[in-house]
Amino acid sequence: MDEWIELNRVNWDERAEPHARSASYAVEQFVTDSHYLSDVVRFDQPRLGDVKDLVGVHLQCHIGTDTLSLHRLGARMTGLDFSGPALAQARELAARTGAEIEYVQAPVYDALDVLPAGRFDLVFTGIGALCWLPDVRRWAQVVAALLRPGGRLFIREGHPVLWSIDEDREDVLALRTPYFEHAEPMVFDDPGTYVETDHQFTQTRSASWNHGLGEIVTALLDAGLQITMLVEHDSVPWDALPNRMEAIGGGEFRLIDRPERLPHSYTLQAVRNP
Repeated sequence: MDEWIELNRVNWDERAEPHARSASYAVEQFVTDSHYLSDVVRFDQPRLGDVKDLVGVHLQCHIGTDTLSLHRLGARMTGLDFSGPALAQARELAARTGAEIEYVQAPVYDALDVLPAGRFDLVFTGIGALCWLPDVRRWAQVVAALLRPGGRLFIREGHPVLWSIDEDREDVLALRTPYFEHAEPMVFDDPGTYVETDHQFTQTRSASWNHGLGEIVTALLDAGLQITMLVEHDSVPWDALPNRMEAIGGGEFRLIDRPERLPHSYTLQAVRNP
């Protein structure tokens, strides 16, 4: 397992600076507009509710744009990521915007080595995070341990059905990769990334795992959390199926042909039992 985590870490290390320079992450807009929020946080703001004065941690925070957005909504945020270069970009963004955000480096499974157990009112996980973790039950146990009694997890993710779709087939929606969690990862060699950049990457291999929606829910329940919200969406905040999706505003994309056929993403909230 460690070799796959290390493979992904060096992959994300190289992508941190190109991502920070890309228009997709809107770093300069964060700097010039003190009220600007990331598309991901803005999309779920009605479901997220009031986070003012909550002590929050953003797991797998990458370069910190969602973390900063939650800070701007009033939460007292900490960000955690396994990539040093990503955290360097996150700290630079916080400094440029005058935001008091603590950033710590560790893989998610080692979060309790660098963060206090039972401290947080809010654990936030953004889009495209769970697929980099091999064991969703272990993730759920970390989340539960970080939360204080009554604290909540808030996550939006790509739907596991979407993750299973064959991206190369444009005539039909065909499932190609596993829906359920498998011990062995899916290993990809991709010369690019999900934002526009002219950077020539050298670290192109990555490993990922899918987790069925039932597996995710069951893992959280078994960890002592109560599911209080589960909403499936017909849009996702990236062009997940090129040539088959259209931009619909707010950074969201939707299947052009009968989007009601496909669950694109979901938002889930769970509360730690007292």
